[in-house]
Amino acid sequence: MTERITIRETVRIKLEESSDPEYREFHSRLLPGITGIMGVRTPVLRGIAKDLKKSGWQEYIKEVSGAWKEKGQGTDGVLYDEMIIWGLCICGGCRDWDTAREYVTAFVPAINNWAVCDIFCGSLKITGRYKEEVWQFIQPYFQSGGEYGLRFGTVMLLSHYTDRAYLEHALKLLDGVHHTGYYAKMAVAWALSVYFVKFPDQVMEYLKQSSLDDWTYNKALQKITESFRVDRETKKLVRQMRRGR
Repeated sequence: MTERITIRETVRIKLEESSDPEYREFHSRLLPGITGIMGVRTPVLRGIAKDLKKSGWQEYIKEVSGAWKEKGQGTDGVLYDEMIIWGLCICGGCRDWDTAREYVTAFVPAINNWAVCDIFCGSLKITGRYKEEVWQFIQPYFQSGGEYGLRFGTVMLLSHYTDRAYLEHALKLLDGVHHTGYYAKMAVAWALSVYFVKFPDQVMEYLKQSSLDDWTYNKALQKITESFRVDRETKKLVRQMRRGR
């Protein structure tokens, strides 16, 4: 009797068929230290997750999360591309926050790179219908001490909480991030540049008295000056605010 192929194995076949060696090489350079990258472009991964949403997304998550608990992420464990699909299945499959919360809680500890984190956060559209519930949910991640837990919380801010109602609280959260990890610090700088575009006066005032470390502070200024949505005169002023000149 032929053994039934699992849904994860079915997806693996699709990944192998869609693998692009040149893209794999390019993407691997953007993710130093991450193994198990097949080189499947993000739109294709989204398409696979969309198909799973119709049938099988919960079983897929069960299989992949079980493999992650056993072997972690990497060539011999859960592939990078599978991590993306895992996150996208949560984003597309969950219809309410009570369901999503359980899946998100289990997924965040598995995040080990900026790309999985950022694609997941940007795709978690259910946040729009449960803003206050998700806001409360992400608070502990700012005290988590983990680089990617902090990045998760920060990218959730810049993806879903850039309205005025959350501005003051968001700036306090960002100001409280004191982590040596590059990807946590970069996320804070990125978030501040996003908030600056929408609320230049308030963020400018915050920057003048922030407790950010010099690297994160200067990187935030750099990100602001790189924005096409900030005028030339403002960029000139921001450059003059650099520490350690």
